[in-house]
Amino acid sequence: MSQGIDTVVVLLVIIGLFFTVVSAIGVLRLPDVYSRTHAAGKSATLGVMSIMLAVFIHFLSHGTMNAKILLAIIFLFMTAPLASLMITRSAYRTGVKLSDNTTTNDLADMYKEHTKESN
Repeated sequence: MSQGIDTVVVLLVIIGLFFTVVSAIGVLRLPDVYSRTHAAGKSATLGVMSIMLAVFIHFLSHGTMNAKILLAIIFLFMTAPLASLMITRSAYRTGVKLSDNTTTNDLADMYKEHTKESN
């Protein structure tokens, strides 16, 4: 039974490592702030959550229930993507340029409507 749990823990750590590395590469290689925050907000969250879940399962298999790790996973799941969204929206509102490869700008119409309503 312990070997099966250890296998699950190792798989979760490998998955977490993969997503964290992909996120780091995305932050370094993607062209603009919008793409970079997407990489940091989505894949890094999934990577860190996988590693924290592996830690929780590992300690649970040794008879230690640590609710703080579960609370940290829930807190990270709720706040990291939202923080990424807020950074992206504030960058858009302050006029940070889109990449030259960007083909659509879905936010342009929404922010035009909001500025018309506030005037």
